[in-house]
Amino acid sequence: MDAVAAKQEACTRLREQNRESEAHLEQHRITRSLLQEEKTQVEVSSAEKRVAREHLEATVRERYELVLADILDQHSELPCPLEEAEARRAEIREKITRLGEVNPGAAAELVQEEERYTFLKTQEADLQRSLHDLQNTITKLNRESRERFRDTYEQVNAKFAEVYMRLVEGGKAQIELTDAENMAETGVEIAVQPPGKRLRSLQLLSGGEKALAALSFTFSLFLIRPSPFCVLDEVDAPLDDANVGRFNQLIREMSETTQIILVTHNKRTMEAASTLYGVTMQEAGVSTIVSVSMS
Repeated sequence: MDAVAAKQEACTRLREQNRESEAHLEQHRITRSLLQEEKTQVEVSSAEKRVAREHLEATVRERYELVLADILDQHSELPCPLEEAEARRAEIREKITRLGEVNPGAAAELVQEEERYTFLKTQEADLQRSLHDLQNTITKLNRESRERFRDTYEQVNAKFAEVYMRLVEGGKAQIELTDAENMAETGVEIAVQPPGKRLRSLQLLSGGEKALAALSFTFSLFLIRPSPFCVLDEVDAPLDDANVGRFNQLIREMSETTQIILVTHNKRTMEAASTLYGVTMQEAGVSTIVSVSMS
């Protein structure tokens, strides 16, 4: 996900740079258009004045058989609209000259920007496609995880009730989901009912009852999905003799598929084991491991 976020951030920066370049280019286009419009207006005005002057000269020549230029020379002290127009035209041309020519490389820059834009769009499409594939994969994994969790929950719930009934004769047990509508975020609560008691949570049980519930849940998991090894450390300490007998019987059945290592001080549990390992100190400060095969 970090790689996808970094790519998205890089793509965002590239798009921002491309937008800035397009904004600068658009500003140049607007400036050029304004200058072109002003130049066109001046040229049109000059052409109109020239046509008007030619028309006036022709009219004066035809009507009065005079040359307009001679008349203007005779009355040069009077304001001349034509001279003002020429002055205005010269002023406009000087302004255009000071501005300089339009960047001739703008077209080439536009081509480069379009190529870069196309490249970035391609990269964005690839990222979007990758993101879509990733989201589909996540959706598929979530769906499969929810389905497998539900299947496992149902199996464990049934096996848990069965194992607890064997360890606690007459007892009932079940596991409940805290949010059955949201299998991806739900929690699991364990509720047991020892014989003669109401259904209650683990917090209200005694030490031995809690141990039996925990063992039942652990064994139900191992019976559904056997593991090569299982290490149990003093799990039978809170149990009485009757419960220890049922516990040992279940251990014998599990040992057919799982190698179980028990750390215990209970003699009855030791009797159920096939091999015993102990630590003795025949000499002071020297510990020795002793093994005995019960078979």
